[in-house]
Amino acid sequence: MAAPLSRSISLSLDLPDVAATAALAQAVAGRVRPGDVVALFGDLGTGKTTFARAFIHALSGAAEEDVPSPTFTLVQVYERAPAPVWHFDLYRLERPEEVYELGFEDALAQGISLIEWPERLGPLLPRDRLDLRLNFAADPNARLAELSGHGSWATRCGELSL
Repeated sequence: MAAPLSRSISLSLDLPDVAATAALAQAVAGRVRPGDVVALFGDLGTGKTTFARAFIHALSGAAEEDVPSPTFTLVQVYERAPAPVWHFDLYRLERPEEVYELGFEDALAQGISLIEWPERLGPLLPRDRLDLRLNFAADPNARLAELSGHGSWATRCGELSL
């Protein structure tokens, strides 16, 4: 028997500045649920960590908290509602299986996972997720965002109000 096709939806957005990236992060944060995965794709400097910071701040309501990039620690956990946010930066991961040493299973079961460099997970990247790809634009402060909602994110992605 063939596996059922998973639902997906895609949309593209022009983000003219950092404030627009923060607004997108706030809109996504308003739709997350425990167990969700937000996969952040893009080259160095495209704004993945900027998005993650704004997302984490949106869930806390406090923009003053320091949200460092987890480039060297590989993961930072933030206590938030509706669930803890696990911010992964997998740039330095050498093998997908190394993610289990970072508490990945706990993050998937109990938290909300923001994953920078999700392509490093290979087949371990969950199918039910929101993909956000950030690309450079003509203006140095602008970005192009491509969102793809898979599984339960297919409906929620289409409901994002920006």
